[in-house]
Amino acid sequence: MPITATPSAGKGLLTPTDHTLILVDHQPQMAFATASIPISTLRTNTALVSAAARDFEIPTILTTVAEKSFSGPIFHEIRTAFPDAEVYDRTTMNAWEDAQVTDAVNLAGKSRIVLAGLWTSVCITGPVLSALDQGFEVFVITDASGDISDEAHERAVQRMIQAGARPMTSLQYLLELQRDWARTETYDTTTAAAADFGGAYGIGLHYALAMLGEDAREG
Repeated sequence: MPITATPSAGKGLLTPTDHTLILVDHQPQMAFATASIPISTLRTNTALVSAAARDFEIPTILTTVAEKSFSGPIFHEIRTAFPDAEVYDRTTMNAWEDAQVTDAVNLAGKSRIVLAGLWTSVCITGPVLSALDQGFEVFVITDASGDISDEAHERAVQRMIQAGARPMTSLQYLLELQRDWARTETYDTTTAAAADFGGAYGIGLHYALAMLGEDAREG
C-alpha cells in the first residue's frame, strides 16, 4: 500500500504548548570553567532561547545552585527575559532531585521537557536521565549548554542521546516554535530575537531590512 504525504507537522517536533523549558545553572562560577563553547556564544545562545520562551509563552523554570554562597546570579540575559520569575536555588547537583523543581514541572503539566545549562555532564545529564526514567520526553539544547572540556560535553551529549534524549540547537528551538512565517502573531518577535541573537542569520535579517525595508519579510 502506498504511503500518502499530508501537509502536517511530525509528532517529533516541538510546539509552543507541549513542553516546559528548564534553564539550569547559567551562573558565573559555572561559566568561568566552561571550555567547550566560548562564553560569549553561550550567552548569546542562552539569550536566544530565553527570548523564544518568553515570546511563545513557554512555561519556564529557572534554577541555580548555591547562588549567594558560591556560584553567583543567573545570567543577565535570562533575567532580562524573565524579570519577575522565581529562581529556584538548590544544593543538589541534579535539579530533578529538588522538590522545588519537580513541583514546578508538575504545575506546568507538560510531558515534554527541554533543558539547557551548565555543566552538561553534571547539571544537565542528571535531570535528563531522571526525567527520562520517569517517562518524560526530553530535549537538550546543546549550544546553550557547556562543560569544562569538549570531551566532557560531547560524552555527556552522547550519553543522553543513548538514553533517549533529543539534541537540538538554540536557533533550531526558536524556528521550530515559529515553523510557519504565515503565523503573523509571532512573526515580529521571532525575527527580532533572531536579529538580536541569531549570529550570521541575524546579520542577514538586518541586511535585508536595510536593503528592502518593509518588503523584507520571510514568507
